[in-house]
Amino acid sequence: MEMRSIGIKVAKPAGKCNDSNCPFHGSLKCRGRIFTGTVISVKMQKTAIVEWGHRKFLRKYERYEKRKSRVKAHNPACINANEGNIVKIMECRPLSKTKNFVIVEILGKEKGFKERMEAEEEAKFKKEVKKGEEQIDDAEEEVAT
Repeated sequence: MEMRSIGIKVAKPAGKCNDSNCPFHGSLKCRGRIFTGTVISVKMQKTAIVEWGHRKFLRKYERYEKRKSRVKAHNPACINANEGNIVKIMECRPLSKTKNFVIVEILGKEKGFKERMEAEEEAKFKKEVKKGEEQIDDAEEEVAT
């Protein structure tokens, strides 16, 4: 299927849906920017958080730094992307205060996604524990003085 007047080839999903905000079965028109990223979270209803990385050049140090972009995208029922899926998203009209993209295609599954997310959670937990220990040490020093 060709997306409406953009000229981008996108495979039509096998599933059906009654979603008016679906670019295939509803009246939503896609235009503008197109990105490919990984679904990080699908905890909201009909919404997924998609993340992709890029490199930014720092002139002062003549080096690159890694950055990542995160956007909220509409997840139609006919596509139903899950965490760890690599997806193609397209810009559309604002669907809510922060949602301006819609998932149009699932391209595959990211390797090592589950391990990466577990490592991030573990690092976050260790950081919180360390911060809590520092606060306890500070409180003990105040009591001692």
